Amino acid sequence: MAVELKVPPLGESITEAVVGKWNKKQGESVTADEPLVVLETDKVTIDVPSPAAGSIAAIAFKEGDKVRVGDVLGTIEAGAGAGASPAAAAATPAPAQAAAPVSAAPAQAASDARITPTAKKMAEENRVDVGQLKGSGTGGRIMKEDVQGQLNRPAAPSTPPAPAAPSGPRPNAAREERVRMTPLRKRVAERLLQAQSNAALLTTFNEVDMGEVMALRKKYNDKFQAKHGVKLGFMSFFIRASVEALKAFPQINAEIDGEDVIFKHYYDIGVAVSGSRGLVVPVVRDADKLSLADLEKTVGDYGGRARNDKLTMSDLTGGTFTITNGGIFGSMLSTPILNPPQTGILGMHNIVDRPVARDGQVVIRPIMYIALTYDHRLVDGREAVQFLVRVKECIEDPERLLLDI
Repeated sequence: MAVELKVPPLGESITEAVVGKWNKKQGESVTADEPLVVLETDKVTIDVPSPAAGSIAAIAFKEGDKVRVGDVLGTIEAGAGAGASPAAAAATPAPAQAAAPVSAAPAQAASDARITPTAKKMAEENRVDVGQLKGSGTGGRIMKEDVQGQLNRPAAPSTPPAPAAPSGPRPNAAREERVRMTPLRKRVAERLLQAQSNAALLTTFNEVDMGEVMALRKKYNDKFQAKHGVKLGFMSFFIRASVEALKAFPQINAEIDGEDVIFKHYYDIGVAVSGSRGLVVPVVRDADKLSLADLEKTVGDYGGRARNDKLTMSDLTGGTFTITNGGIFGSMLSTPILNPPQTGILGMHNIVDRPVARDGQVVIRPIMYIALTYDHRLVDGREAVQFLVRVKECIEDPERLLLDI
């Protein structure tokens, strides 16, 4: 009995995805609920499980194809077909395929089954006959390197070489690679353009002496980790400091909706983390009600799930303010871009020992530059500057965070 493998609901307002990867090939055996195909949306990746035990009878969409909710990705031959092997499946092609000796559709299907999308694109652009290639990938699948090797192979001297062109650009097709933009990267690009087009962006800066926080971490980190099972990092301090500053300057925790301003009397802080496919911003809900330990656990959990593509739509939606930390990559200074429809984003950077003046003396202190990008339509420069000053005060005197003063 054939069972259809369909594209499941993808989340609020998301109707389409891209086939990222098939974990099994046509004809291979599968078990019930085994992840068969990975779908990529502009927010998350989704594993689509097998609806039954059996074998894959047909695959309707190849890697890189766009699909919509409800589309049939393929069919599973349940029960008796469970033991079917790829060789057996290949030995019993559909009648139309067997009757046509050479046609565009069967050739296309055959190549798609044994070649990666990148390699296929390169082969088409350079007119490489993939039928003559021996794949180096798993199961003999043709990889980009196999096509590149064919292009680099010297041609047989059947005819005298044509004289070199006197001028003009060199052909670069063999030295370039065209890859389709992932849904996540495409969505990031759209939102960045949206922010720049629809908001009056301005950035203000300040510097923070990290010495007191670093001393506090050094003194209590072992006890903190022993009690809570997580290290005491910098992000929890900056989340707490940001919440305190947002309480003092509520317009930075608001959004513009037409001619209205919506003030958020809750603090859902987005924290930018690196995922397997790029930057994502999961949201720490009600951050003002969480302890430093709870904040560290939440951010750590989000980071781990982002790297393993386990974040859900609910993890990424909402948010009233965002924090991004370019310092982990070595960034000294940046101007972060708003995450619409928010009106503020805080940028953290690396910590560097710098000479500064203290009580008339030049001393070396661990300094971090911080940046606040804000929507000038709603936030004045005075409030933006004072917001950063408040963050600076909380970080340089962390006891204020613990005593709530």
